[in-house]
Order: sequence, then C-alpha cells, then structure tokens
Amino acid sequence: MSTFRNLLVGAAFAASAVSISTALAQTARMTDAQMIERGRYIAKIGGCNDCHTPGYMQNAGKVPEKDWLVGDQLGWKGDWGTTYPANLRLVLATMSENQWVEFARKVETRPPMPWFSLHELSEQDLRSFHRFVRSLGPAGSPAPAYVPPGVTPKGPYAQFPGAPQ
Repeated sequence: MSTFRNLLVGAAFAASAVSISTALAQTARMTDAQMIERGRYIAKIGGCNDCHTPGYMQNAGKVPEKDWLVGDQLGWKGDWGTTYPANLRLVLATMSENQWVEFARKVETRPPMPWFSLHELSEQDLRSFHRFVRSLGPAGSPAPAYVPPGVTPKGPYAQFPGAPQ
C-alpha cells in the first residue's frame, strides 16, 4: 500500500512540476506586447480599476487608460478604520517583476482589498499585470494614509454598513 501511495504522491509531484514548467515556458514564449495586453485584461476583469482608478465604477469603466490605477482619494471606512486604494503606478514603479510576484504572493491588507484573490493569480498573470502597469508609467500622487478606527477621515469616504461612524 505504501508503494502505491508513494507512486501517487510522485505522480502528483511530477504533474505539478510539469504545470509549473509549462506556465514558465508559456511566459517565455509570450512577447512583451502580449504580456502587457494580458496585464491590461487582468486589470479590467480583475476589478483592479474599480477601486484603484478614480471614477471608474461611477462611469461604467469609461475612463481613459492614461488615468488608470493612480489610486484614489475616496476612503473605505469600516471596523478596520479607513483604507485608500494605493497608486499602483507609483508602487509598481519601485518594484522589479520578481519583487512584485513575491509581494503579491504574501501580502495581506485591510478591506476592501481582496488580497486573497491576488494570491490566486498565476505567476504569468502577476508578471503580465506588472508589465502592463509599468507600461503606463508613473503618474499621480500617493494615496492618503490609513486612518485608524474611531477617527473620521478628512476627505470623502464610503461607509460600510454596520461600521462605527
């Protein structure tokens, strides 16, 4: 029985190694332009613009790409305090592709950022997103600082239901 189990474990390990090497080979085969286009697609369907691009949700996505992912002054207030969407164009300008992949795999943030979804992106998708954001160039200013619970933010904010006012 243990020989059979060892064979199964070995087969599973080999299959995962093949899928990892296949993903890396696909990345190596993609041109920079293809990776940037893939990153643009991820930004759109991943909901990144919903928070990190001012006016994106309110205008049904009709915001020029040159204005994407610069963070926002609109805070998100809840039991955790008030958080602000980071200016990804400034943040990723300071990170190499490898640093971004490592960061994205480990980061845990306050709501409403779905960091757990970021953990699920493939390495190829993370690298593509990085290339896309870097292709936009740095723009804008840093997001406002986190405001702790019980403190009213100075600027506009969205109040989550049930959170202290």
